[in-house]
Amino acid sequence: MHRSPRRARWLALAGVAIASFLGCIDFTIVNTAIPEIRSSFHADIDQVQWVVTAFVIALSSCTIPVGRLADRHGRRRVMLASMAGFGVASLGAGLAPGLVALVIWRAVQGLACAGLYTASAALVAAMFPEQERGRALGLLFSVNGLGLALGPVAGGLLVDALGWRWIFLVNVPLIAASVALCAGRLTQDAIAAVRARVDWTGVVLLLLILPSGLGAVVRGAERGWTSPATLGLACVALLAGAALARVERRTPAPLLRLAAFRQRSFVLAVCATAVLAFFYCAAFLLMPLYLGELRGQDSAATGWLLLPTTAVMAMVSPLAGRGCDRFGAGPVMALGFAALLVSAVMQSAFGASTAWWRVLAAFACMGFGWGCILGPSMAAALAAVPEALAGTALGLATTVHNIGGSVGLAAATALYRFSAARGGAFVSGYHAVMLMLAGACIVMLSILTLARRARRVSGSAV
Repeated sequence: MHRSPRRARWLALAGVAIASFLGCIDFTIVNTAIPEIRSSFHADIDQVQWVVTAFVIALSSCTIPVGRLADRHGRRRVMLASMAGFGVASLGAGLAPGLVALVIWRAVQGLACAGLYTASAALVAAMFPEQERGRALGLLFSVNGLGLALGPVAGGLLVDALGWRWIFLVNVPLIAASVALCAGRLTQDAIAAVRARVDWTGVVLLLLILPSGLGAVVRGAERGWTSPATLGLACVALLAGAALARVERRTPAPLLRLAAFRQRSFVLAVCATAVLAFFYCAAFLLMPLYLGELRGQDSAATGWLLLPTTAVMAMVSPLAGRGCDRFGAGPVMALGFAALLVSAVMQSAFGASTAWWRVLAAFACMGFGWGCILGPSMAAALAAVPEALAGTALGLATTVHNIGGSVGLAAATALYRFSAARGGAFVSGYHAVMLMLAGACIVMLSILTLARRARRVSGSAV
């Protein structure tokens, strides 16, 4: 394969890294701005949570289809198109005249990020010779971790200095610089020449299942589980799911190679990453509201107070990888869920005068658990399947991870509204959500313990 000259490929890496950084920071930067967005549009929490939920649903729905399009048409084309789409969506979100428009543009951002996440690592691997590839990928993943870590602080500072719209508008010149660095320098990946058949029926059905299924969960939380909208969306999801299972068994080039789910270790790893996303998406929705509405902190202070969560996550992730290599993924993930359990229990006792060291300790525990689970769960998913299914397994695991986050957002919103209404205070809803998250951790710890015992008999990978 042709390799671009050294200077050109490092410039292209810088462009890809900027785009990937923006995609990652966009995942966490919005949470700090939720109180300001809520105030700006005079919205309830069940309305404003769509700013996050729309992004996650679009990302979940499009990751696998966009990956297949990248296989067919080339990751370079998908990457450049995703960069352009992300820039347009960021501009639209920053100029949104109302909450509905903002939610729509956030969904477009999620679609664009599906392309950024799918294509970035593969493009970098294609550009660099073997002796430089590890270093280049390491830099890319470090930048991604930095984006996740800096999101809350960057969001807080931008909201305080310029207003919430600038958490989106700031992306526009940065993504333009990214496109300029990549233009003419990205290596065309060899896979682009392979015109593999795309399972368009599977694509359409998947794009029906995920938004309608997740929409049913969100609508059920908002309007009741027996409302016509909830039941209608649930029926669409079930019918599309049954049709997809039938189609995927018969097509010669299935969109979803469901054989991966026959591996118990893969199912366990996917469950772990889904529960992780369920936890942090739910918690990250309410933590900024706790700091802003109950503790009276401005956006900048809220961002700094959330930093221990993402910073500890970024620092622990490489250590968790080493621990996974030495002890296996199961024990490391169990340690992570134990840390999440401690964090949830601590947060379930938060009040208006809780000592700040307790708040920061709980947030840091959450980051520790997050870092212990994210990488090992993905590694376990890949280890559980043959190498030929690695790409499919990663796509499935990523999709289920994002679905878990969407369900977490919906469940947290529903439980918060119910408990806050009965208790008459924000703190009642906050406590209820944290106890729910603690329960999820206990369930996952129990499953991991049982799997650990079974491993001694079966020799499972997890």
